[in-house]
Amino acid sequence: MKITSYYPVIMTNDVAGTAAFYTAHFGFSPRFTSDWYVHLQSDDAEHVALAILDGRHETVPAVARGTVAGTILNFEVEDPDAVYRDVQAAGLPIHLPLRDEAFGQRHFITADPNGVLIDVIKPIPPSEDFAKQYEASALPVG
Repeated sequence: MKITSYYPVIMTNDVAGTAAFYTAHFGFSPRFTSDWYVHLQSDDAEHVALAILDGRHETVPAVARGTVAGTILNFEVEDPDAVYRDVQAAGLPIHLPLRDEAFGQRHFITADPNGVLIDVIKPIPPSEDFAKQYEASALPVG
């Protein structure tokens, strides 16, 4: 199998509001808009996409209809400090304050209006102990 694209789909009862959230705070623009589905594309990276779907729509199998739960979206960015300031200024919830992790991330966690966690990340060099757990080609460098 050759995968040609990948993007998460957030199932919600508020398609327009959720799409507006990601447009306003995370640099996405709609590429397709209907009342039950919005396809968003990053303004800065053509390969980064996100979809918003009404969780009650008939295209969702009946056994799976509902809203999203148990999901974290990781947004890797160049400057998490700047995004943190913007998120705070916008009054978004901060579930984990900006900090450096020994496993190799500078990050913070906020959430969208559906409760989907958003982990804003920049890879940083890990501690010596964590560096041993990385494959050589995946080791973050500063």
